[in-house]
Amino acid sequence: MGSNPVNLVLRFILEIAALTLFGIWGYRQSDQWFRFVFAVAVPVILAAAWGVFAVPGDPSRSGKAPIVTPGILRLLLELAYFGFATWCLKEMGYNKMSIMYGVMIVIHYVISYDRIKWLLKR
Repeated sequence: MGSNPVNLVLRFILEIAALTLFGIWGYRQSDQWFRFVFAVAVPVILAAAWGVFAVPGDPSRSGKAPIVTPGILRLLLELAYFGFATWCLKEMGYNKMSIMYGVMIVIHYVISYDRIKWLLKR
């Protein structure tokens, strides 16, 4: 169920790339000293949301759910997370990279179709 090792590696790379993009985007939101706060706070807050809101038994994750979340809500959270990362690329002027990143996300979710079905049933 979406847990093919190659797909899990792709997902991990997409997640790490998103966190990196959130930090760079946060840094660029100001010219003042608190740009460093944004560069750290934005990815930390989003990583916390990513890790805390989970569906119990999700095999693509640890299976643990600190805050039990319905499958549809988890799917929407993931799409918002990756969508925001894609938007960050576009907003920073990396249009082609944002398209490539978006395509990789779509490929990941196409490969994970069985996980999506599982999430929608939870």
